[in-house]
Amino acid sequence: MLSENMKAIRKSKGLSQQELAVKLNVVRQTISKWEQGLSVPDSDMLISISEVLETPVSTLLGEKVIEAKVDDLKAISAKLEVINLQLAQRKTTRKRMLLWFLISLCVVIAAIFAILLALESPYLGWDYSDPETAVLGVAFHSFEWLFVRAAPIILIGAIIGIFSTR
Repeated sequence: MLSENMKAIRKSKGLSQQELAVKLNVVRQTISKWEQGLSVPDSDMLISISEVLETPVSTLLGEKVIEAKVDDLKAISAKLEVINLQLAQRKTTRKRMLLWFLISLCVVIAAIFAILLALESPYLGWDYSDPETAVLGVAFHSFEWLFVRAAPIILIGAIIGIFSTR
């Protein structure tokens, strides 16, 4: 039991027999004998082994430790690859959605500019003695004033965004 567990834990930690021997101040052949079950370490050495392998002594002496198999690592690697591909697809989709949103924003701003140019501010000729007409005229004028000042900044930002997302 000790020999199998020690070998499995050593391999899972990525240590060779020589590296473990150096850390324990013994020769490599001693590690080989312990792992083959030809000899057993004394209690002090068992404690040293557990410290080097960062494993409780009870685990070294207890139930069988299952060594990570190459197939398990390949399965984990394949799953990680799938996850990475999914994340890349999401990123591409978000980027594409942002690009189309910015293009749409530019088209809407251009359309509103064209409409405002075609209308030539008709509210300027309205009779403002009627309160409802006055409120509507002020609303139109406020929208036009705000749009003419804010839209170029938004349009430039959208165009920069389009080029930066490509």
